[in-house]
Amino acid sequence: MAALLSVGAAGAGAANASAGVQVFAAASLANVLDDLDKAFTARTGIHVTASLAASSLLAKQIEAGAPADVYFSADLQWMDYLQQRGLLRAGSRHDVVGNSLVLIAPASSSLRVTIGPGLDLLRLLGGGRLAIADPDSVPAGIYAREALRKLGAWKGVAPKVVRAENVRAALEYVARGDVPLGIVYRSDARVEKRVRVVGVLPAASHSPIVYPVALTHRAGPDATRYLTFITGAAAQRVFRKWGFQPLASR
Repeated sequence: MAALLSVGAAGAGAANASAGVQVFAAASLANVLDDLDKAFTARTGIHVTASLAASSLLAKQIEAGAPADVYFSADLQWMDYLQQRGLLRAGSRHDVVGNSLVLIAPASSSLRVTIGPGLDLLRLLGGGRLAIADPDSVPAGIYAREALRKLGAWKGVAPKVVRAENVRAALEYVARGDVPLGIVYRSDARVEKRVRVVGVLPAASHSPIVYPVALTHRAGPDATRYLTFITGAAAQRVFRKWGFQPLASR
């Protein structure tokens, strides 16, 4: 019996060792995390599995017990949500990168827009619709609505908004030509050749876009190594490559 228990314990240990790191991350981080996760695995031999979706959805899944080791959000609100519920490891939270909002159109469009107060977005749509992430819950959509309200454009354009489940879905609506315009992060526009940036929303029109990362309460040593890697100097170069703006360590 003792031998069997010993074998069972060893098997469980082997299973835990091979479990790797489970990362729940905002959809807008897809490309940069693909690079970073491959680099981390090459360096450490530790496998990383990334679940990508809206930050709001992922936070709710973690609250419901989903087995995430690392949570990488596209805004501070949903990180605060998990922290207030005691679901994050104390002291592990870092603000990693920033981003900006852009107005995009299909690549064939010749439109160019200087975005400022009094923006007549309804006229620019020409009867079409505007794709943004869901402004009631998804960070990219929340930032977009905030900016359009400050610019005086939200009231007129609100009935024309297509609410996408996340920012990559909004990007795809424009890339396919389903809608003439969309608002996404600059980093998203950078990875999609079927769209072009036609205007930049002023930074002063919305709250600073900050991506925080933290370990969950279930994270083990492998996740701690991963967090150290993606918040280090080498990772900053990769974030810049994909259009993000590394922040000072805080």
